[in-house]
Amino acid sequence: MADKGKTDTILESSDKKSAPQARVKFEVYGEEMIEKEVKSSGNSGRIYLPPNWVGHTVKIIKVE
Repeated sequence: MADKGKTDTILESSDKKSAPQARVKFEVYGEEMIEKEVKSSGNSGRIYLPPNWVGHTVKIIKVE
């Protein structure tokens, strides 16, 4: 069984907008999942999560 916080595959994303990226499959073990849209926040993006998630480790995967 995998250790908490570890994944079998680690991929780094590229900031290159010109090269299309192939879709890949991630396998992650966790306790809960929420699907949300990232909202604009100044020069960045923001996602609000439940307060009971504060202090826990999360993983964010861009799906589209």
